Amino acid sequence: MSIGKYAIFVSITAALGGFLFGFDTAVISGAERQIQEVWQLSDWMHGLAIASALYGTVIGALFGGIPADKFGRKKSLLWIGLLYFISAFGSAAAWDVTSFTLFRFIGGLGVGASSVVAPMYISEIAPAKNRGFLVALYQFNIVFGIVIAYVSNYLIGTADLINEWRWMLGVEAIPALIYSIMIFRIPESPRWILAKLGDESKARQILTKTDPDGVDEAIALAIEEENEIHQKGSFSAIFTKTFLPTTILAIMFAFFNQLSGINAIIYFAPRVFEMAGISTENALISTIGIGLVNLAGTFLGLYLIDRIGRKKLMYIGSVGYIVSLCLMAFNFLGPGISSSWLPFFVFGFIISHAIGQGSVIWVFISEMFPNDLRAYGQSIGSFTHWILAAIIANVFPFFANQFGPGYIFLFFATMMVWQLLWVIFKMPETKGKTLEQIHKNIHN
Repeated sequence: MSIGKYAIFVSITAALGGFLFGFDTAVISGAERQIQEVWQLSDWMHGLAIASALYGTVIGALFGGIPADKFGRKKSLLWIGLLYFISAFGSAAAWDVTSFTLFRFIGGLGVGASSVVAPMYISEIAPAKNRGFLVALYQFNIVFGIVIAYVSNYLIGTADLINEWRWMLGVEAIPALIYSIMIFRIPESPRWILAKLGDESKARQILTKTDPDGVDEAIALAIEEENEIHQKGSFSAIFTKTFLPTTILAIMFAFFNQLSGINAIIYFAPRVFEMAGISTENALISTIGIGLVNLAGTFLGLYLIDRIGRKKLMYIGSVGYIVSLCLMAFNFLGPGISSSWLPFFVFGFIISHAIGQGSVIWVFISEMFPNDLRAYGQSIGSFTHWILAAIIANVFPFFANQFGPGYIFLFFATMMVWQLLWVIFKMPETKGKTLEQIHKNIHN
């Protein structure tokens, strides 16, 4: 399954937006307790301040498809890098909870838009046989960013610095600037050029470098698709009778992703460990373990996604979710269970996510929609993902303090039983098909 060097370079560059996504998402876990103490925040206000990035992510996801559709994928990726830079610098320099919330919101805009534009861009330049692997590089970079954020938090947290939470948040400005510069070296999406500019020659020139074996078929199918679709790209078009089944697939996939509880664990991992009686330092070390397990599971998902397909990975992940979440719940609710087992149950949950939902979500949603509607379809999938992430992050501290984590994990486990049933009966397989073939198969 050889992949051209240029396709790998372009995909990795775009996927670095995922590194910033992961770093921005996880870095707050090391700073959130100090932030609550510095400004003496109530649980609800604390939850709102921490979730502000996620509310920005909701807006970025919902509207990120508009500039990507109008101005192109490349320009949008550049703007995303600048949003990350502004957020990192501003969050580190925040003078009160209001300014902190604002700058975290700006970073959230970057995360949300990145989750729309980067996977879509990679799917549009990748060969069909390698698309799962190349788009999943975005998820790999998310996980890598999470690992680096946890390591960074640990190193800064044990360095005895003044206002260490500011250093934790501010260090993100460095990779954000590097990413923004690298975007200048990648081409525009050939399918966007074909769909929006009608420039077959330019699209062919790019595809010849990224997908030399499939360029003729990709161009022919893309032109055929344009001729068949009478509704040009608009947000409302994805809710018409023709495309509503596809839209529901994207929404449900994102819905179940967040109802696994993944962001509750990523955002509040140290707090969960401490509630089980694990010391603060060991809790920070355990979060590094989460990142490393996530990375290993994502490597496995990358290896398997184009070999056994998206659906089988979802079977594996769903069953793993159910078992690990039940064990986590029992650790808090069962009699006499040692807290030393909790990190292993969490690791089981994380590896289940990495192999299943984590590896598949951005690939699957980016494959579902025709070229002219992909930006808007990606937006609605990402919007669903992030609105639920924001709500869960906002309410988790309150419900964890009021009822304990055990009942929350039982709720997540129940939702994963429903996900497994949905995968069995509703989810199509997309392995090895061109984007245009996938769209045709869904609607025929």
